[in-house]
Amino acid sequence: MTAMVKAEGVHKSYGAAHILKGIDLEVAPREVFCLVGPSGSGKSTFLRCINHLEQINAGRLYVDGDLVGYRQKGDKLYELKDSEVAAQRRDIGMVFQRFNLFPHMTAIENVMEAPVMVKGESKAVARERAARLLDRVGLGDKGGNYPTQLSGGQQQRVAIARALAMEPKLMLFDEPTSALDPELVGDVLDVMRDLADSGMTMIVVTHEMGFAREVGDNLVFMDGGVVVESGHPRDVLGNPQHDRTKAFLSKVL
Repeated sequence: MTAMVKAEGVHKSYGAAHILKGIDLEVAPREVFCLVGPSGSGKSTFLRCINHLEQINAGRLYVDGDLVGYRQKGDKLYELKDSEVAAQRRDIGMVFQRFNLFPHMTAIENVMEAPVMVKGESKAVARERAARLLDRVGLGDKGGNYPTQLSGGQQQRVAIARALAMEPKLMLFDEPTSALDPELVGDVLDVMRDLADSGMTMIVVTHEMGFAREVGDNLVFMDGGVVVESGHPRDVLGNPQHDRTKAFLSKVL
């Protein structure tokens, strides 16, 4: 079976700052893969490399067997054109810490926008799917509301529906609950649980250890740009082997 995501020796630097120092990992189809670790450990940077929002400096990244951002001829890599990178991104949904909704559009218009503009779908088809997706995330009655009329948790659920509207084969979540008030976190995690139950492949950068333990199939602890420890979430969280993992978990659990 082809891995949905495969990283081979991935490095990323910003000038002298070496952020990712040789990441090797695989994410299987239908897997919920959780990335945890302190701020600045490279988790979000790695996530952004998967859909080529950031270019890697060395190594290889594959999504569903295809090299991300590049084409290989012989031993050389050639960067894809912007249009080819955009085509790859269509299959990868991403949900950010900040909801990044279009403020001048209603919830349903936000969800419709990409299928209409990117895929050329008719507005009628896109609207019908958008209504269905808003219903799925528990916001069927909020389609006509603008982002400013929604709570943070509701905005994040609209953002998830918007990512799902492109019918991606992979969903990336970059700390989707970290900007939310505590009482709003549960509704967003419930939507993510439902997605996991439906078989969506998900990579989740999170500080929600309960979610990782309950829903995750695999967990990686990153620190200093490297994978320190990995395994089943219950094993890593319940019985960490590495001193650095133990120190981190003693502060967050």
